[in-house]
Amino acid sequence: MAPRVLVDATAVPSDRGGVGRYVDGLITSLDRAGGDLVVVCQRSDAERFARLAPGAEVVAGPSAISHRPARLAWEQTGLPLVAQQTEADVIHSPYYTMPLHAPVPVVVTVHDVTFFSEPEVHSAVRAGFYRSATRTAVRRAARVIVPSQATRDELIRVLEADPERIDVARHGVDLATFHPPSDVETRRVSDRLGLHGRPYVAFLGVLDRRKNVPDLVRGWVQAVDGMDEPPALVLAGSSGWDDAVDQAIAEVPQHLKVVRPGFLRPADLPGLLGGALVSAFPSKAEGFGLPVLEAMACGAAVLTARRLSLPEVGGDAVEYTEPDAESIAASLRRLILDEDRRAALSRSGPLRAREFTWEASAAAHRASYDRAVSGVVGVPG
Repeated sequence: MAPRVLVDATAVPSDRGGVGRYVDGLITSLDRAGGDLVVVCQRSDAERFARLAPGAEVVAGPSAISHRPARLAWEQTGLPLVAQQTEADVIHSPYYTMPLHAPVPVVVTVHDVTFFSEPEVHSAVRAGFYRSATRTAVRRAARVIVPSQATRDELIRVLEADPERIDVARHGVDLATFHPPSDVETRRVSDRLGLHGRPYVAFLGVLDRRKNVPDLVRGWVQAVDGMDEPPALVLAGSSGWDDAVDQAIAEVPQHLKVVRPGFLRPADLPGLLGGALVSAFPSKAEGFGLPVLEAMACGAAVLTARRLSLPEVGGDAVEYTEPDAESIAASLRRLILDEDRRAALSRSGPLRAREFTWEASAAAHRASYDRAVSGVVGVPG
């Protein structure tokens, strides 16, 4: 008999972002597979999760947990109580933190280990908090789920984590949302960005140093130098924790165009990514690299860095670069000027993306829940 799983979705941010897409995709697929599922969430998300998982029991947490300190306090006391009330067999905490005194086994998702390996790309407060949370998860959780083999290897290397308690569950991609765009979708996004058909290089994600956005900006400036009609640069997403991106943009020559639209609607993302000359994501450190997968699904010619998990995701369907500005410039220029290579990547990306499904991810999560409940140590061969 399958265990009754309580998924704590209270940490999902309002902008959905990568964490939101992970939790949404996972919960939807767990429910479709007929799992015995309880979802506890922010009050503002209750209706959404009821639609995504009509077979699940959805519990709205108290309104106070919309504030992060209150949510973390509630996680220690309120979440175990919800587990008791709903008769859950296992708790899944999908974003690093966990209740320390739970009535049932706890499974924790650790998305990456960059708070240890690349502390300089995070704020000191954020890095300290997540280092502590990760250490706690490694020490106290029944199972730890990671989204890639690279993250598993890093967790073992950095924290000497027990490899037999770590399960790899790769993310999936929602092909209904992320797909090669129609001409209408591409034109609509281009017009909304004020580009009106002008070619552009796209980035989608948090605009910060961890995603290597400052070096992408500087690399793009070098890449398009001397071109008669230089493509614009579109930086879509929320701002990061420091002003490094603003400093890089301030250095951009006036004849070049940078567009910062902030968050875009999910319906606009295929047009943004698939309509770009190149979708660039030269991140220095990723636990998985969901933007790369989503851009491939949209038929984009993707440029990314050969770092940590990114080659696991991109395979041979993307172009790689070193993450420094000069290497980004050389690789980006070659790709902009090579129409045949871009077309080949546009064809191979969607094929590669189909290998990553939320159904497979949900199955890997269910196996981890089973191991947690049964007390099994190790991953069956």
